[in-house]
Amino acid sequence: MEPSFHSIEWVFLGILVSIFLYALLTNAISKTILTLPIIFMVVGYVSSHPLGMLAEPEVLDVGKRLLAEVTLILVLFSDASRVQFKSLRMNFAVPLRMLIVGLPLTIGLGMIVALLLNPGAGFAMALLTAAVLTPTDAALGQTVLSSEDVPENLRQTINVESGLNDGLVLPFVLFGAILAATGIEGAQSHGLAFAATTQVVLGPLIGIALGWGFAKAMDVARSRGLMAEASGGVAFLTIAFSAYVTSELLGGNGFLAAFVAGMVFGNTYKHDIHFIGEFMEGVGQLLTMLAFLIFGALLLPLGLKHMTWNAVALAISFLTIVRMLPIWLSLTGSGLAAREKLFLGWFGPRGLASILFTLIMMDEFDFPGEEELLACVCMTVFLSIILHGISAAPLSKWIGSASQTPSKPIGESND
Repeated sequence: MEPSFHSIEWVFLGILVSIFLYALLTNAISKTILTLPIIFMVVGYVSSHPLGMLAEPEVLDVGKRLLAEVTLILVLFSDASRVQFKSLRMNFAVPLRMLIVGLPLTIGLGMIVALLLNPGAGFAMALLTAAVLTPTDAALGQTVLSSEDVPENLRQTINVESGLNDGLVLPFVLFGAILAATGIEGAQSHGLAFAATTQVVLGPLIGIALGWGFAKAMDVARSRGLMAEASGGVAFLTIAFSAYVTSELLGGNGFLAAFVAGMVFGNTYKHDIHFIGEFMEGVGQLLTMLAFLIFGALLLPLGLKHMTWNAVALAISFLTIVRMLPIWLSLTGSGLAAREKLFLGWFGPRGLASILFTLIMMDEFDFPGEEELLACVCMTVFLSIILHGISAAPLSKWIGSASQTPSKPIGESND
C-alpha cells in the first residue's frame, strides 16, 4: 500500500524536527556516543520506505547523483583550501608519510584482500573497491578533532589526512571504474588510456588556473574596497562549481579540478578565508546531514539486500588491518609512540567520500559486480559510523591520559 500525501508530509515533518533537535542539542549530543552520521543514518533508515515511494527509481537516482555531486564538490574544495603549505612545511612529516606512503599501501593491501575474498571479481573491481574504501571522513571523526584530550599534533594530522586523501585517491577511483567498465563484454576500450590520462592531467591544470585566477581577482577587489566580506560565501560557491564545470566541458575530471582549485585558492588568497569554514558549518553541515540520511534511506537497505559474508569480512578488514597496518608502516621512524600510531590507524573512518564516490561511479559507468561493491561500501560505512562513533570519546580520553610526556611537534623524530 502506497503512503498517502499526508503520510509523506508527516515523514518530512519528522525529518525537519530531527534536524532542528540536532541543532538544538549539539553540545549535549557531543558529550554522548551519538554523532551526526549515526543520528541521520538511523533517521534515514526508519523513513526509508515512504521516502523510497516518493518517486520512480530513475528520478530518485537523479536526485541522489545531484546531491552527491554538489556535496563532493564543496567538500573537496573546502577541505583542500584549509591545507596551508606554510604550515605543512613546518609540520609536514607525519601527514605526509600517511598520504605518500600509507595511502598507496592501503590501496595495494585493499586490492589483495578484495581479490582473496572475491577472486572472480578481477583486478579492476579490486582496485575500484580498494580505492573507494580508502579515503577517510573528518565528519565521522569530529569528536576526536574537537577533543582537547587529544594532543594537538594528532588532531592536526587527522585533519590534514582527511582533507587531502579524498582528492588524492580520485585518480585511483577513476582508473578502477574505467577499467572495470571496459571489462564488460562489448564495451569499447579504444582510447581508454588517453581519455583517462586526459581527465587526470587536465582537471588539476584547470584547477590551478582557476584557483589562482579567482584568488588574485578577489585580492584586488578586497584591497580596493570593491568586495564586501559577506560576499565570500557566494564567491566560494562560484569558484568551486566553476572549476568543476569548466573541467568537465574541456574534458578534464571536475572533481580533481575542484580539489586542486581549492588548494591553490587557499594558498594564494591573501585575505582570511574564514568564510569557507563558516559556509560549510551551515550549508555544508546540512548537506552532510542529507547525505547520511540518503545513505540510510536509499543505499543501506539496498546494500543489506545484497549483503554477503564476504562483504562483511571485507568491511571489517578495511576498518582494521587494511587501514592500520599501512599507517603503522608509514609511521615507522616518525618518533610517534606505539599508542599514537594505533590511534591514527584506527581513526580513519569511512563515510561521505566512500558513499559519494560509489554513487557517482555507479551512475557514470556500467561495470560487473555493482551490487557487491555497493554491499561492501554500505557495510563498511555502516560499521564505521557505529564503531568510530562510539569509540571516539573514550579513546580520545585514553590517548590524552596515556600521553605522559608533552606532545612532539609533527615531524620531530626520536631517531
